[in-house]
Amino acid sequence: MERETIYALSSGAGAAGVAVVRISGPQTDSILKTLGVSVLPAARYAVLHNILCPKTQEALDNALVLRFPGPASFTGEDVAELHTHGGEAVLSAVFGALETTGLARMAEHGEFTRRAFENGKLDLTAAEAIGDLVAARTDEQRKLALRQYDGDLAVLYDGWRQNLIDLLGYAEAGIDFSDEELPEALHADVRNRINLIKQMVVNHSSTELLGEQIRSGLPISILGAPNVGKSSLMNALARRDVAIVSEMAGTTRDVIEVQMNLAGYAVTISDTAGIREAADQVEAEGVRRAESRGRDAALKLVVMDAGEMDIPDRVRALIDKDTIVLLNKIDLHDTAPAIPVLETASAIIPISVKTGAGVGDLIACLESSVKTRLSGHEGPVPTRQRHREALKETVAALERASSGVLPELVAEDIRLATRALGRITGRIDIDEILDTVFRDFCIGK
Repeated sequence: MERETIYALSSGAGAAGVAVVRISGPQTDSILKTLGVSVLPAARYAVLHNILCPKTQEALDNALVLRFPGPASFTGEDVAELHTHGGEAVLSAVFGALETTGLARMAEHGEFTRRAFENGKLDLTAAEAIGDLVAARTDEQRKLALRQYDGDLAVLYDGWRQNLIDLLGYAEAGIDFSDEELPEALHADVRNRINLIKQMVVNHSSTELLGEQIRSGLPISILGAPNVGKSSLMNALARRDVAIVSEMAGTTRDVIEVQMNLAGYAVTISDTAGIREAADQVEAEGVRRAESRGRDAALKLVVMDAGEMDIPDRVRALIDKDTIVLLNKIDLHDTAPAIPVLETASAIIPISVKTGAGVGDLIACLESSVKTRLSGHEGPVPTRQRHREALKETVAALERASSGVLPELVAEDIRLATRALGRITGRIDIDEILDTVFRDFCIGK
């Protein structure tokens, strides 16, 4: 059955000087002719042409037309691009004309990239990287996505998988020649090579959260008792009013998040409810969520009133080596705040959110902490939870294989390890995860 031809806007939405409308599928050339392009342009040559309404032959726009015959195209199918003017009326007319042809339908989220994957133009990690490149907000997110798109992860995982496939042959030799004595050195060599690959996977998996934190944003939580200036700090860091500031205790009930760029890295800063014995069930839930965010955060900003050095036990319990303690409201006190004994905190910084004193020191400390956590890694890193889960399956299977006695079970565990690695790149067993992978793509990709 012939695959449907699809189309979509592949450039950004909104008025622009130029808009790119992409078409992909077997009816691509027929659609161009229906839109008035009687003489098809040579492959990869741009030709200026009037785009006509199929019904009335009215000129809709003057556009550059490009053709990319398959399989030498992004999707592996026949592809065309119409570089039209980017006005709303122009795009509406062009999409109306495409619908009128009856030869194509609007693409779904990520459908162009999905077809590229299904046609063998890229592996699944590269397909994921395209979505990350489109969504990248910081330099480090762009760099991480580009390395993955260029094949860093695929080369690593495919290399391990190929080595395991080679080992599978040795393991299966023990089954095929079970009546014969195979050299003990051969068994030892297989076990050693299994352990070597397993250790490489374990070392790689130790960076499992790093890629996700670069890609999604390092989680930072603002914590503390009520009325110490948490929401004011959130607004100061975001440079806009995102949280309600009030002298009334318990104003913040839910978690408020803002994404920021710190030293080229994405971070997600969360303002949380004041931690205290709650007055009602709603506030109690807010306090529970605040404490949960504190436990899950990579970095914590615990805010205290510089004039009140009595730290509540529930707040003190959250202070550890990943905590920066902020002594706020120093503008209200004539003397420097007495620094409490908090040996576990990574830093203690006196600030005044109201006057801005010390906020620069805080930002510098944050940038340094973020860089320390997210920079300096070498080689590719996993970027998604599904990568981590597959790597854990790989390690578990290799652990069983390295200690196995029966050759049948050793071979089966090696086979399971190769399948787990293959699912990451999309070599095998990936139909059930494709909808999830491409769900969050934009329409034109």
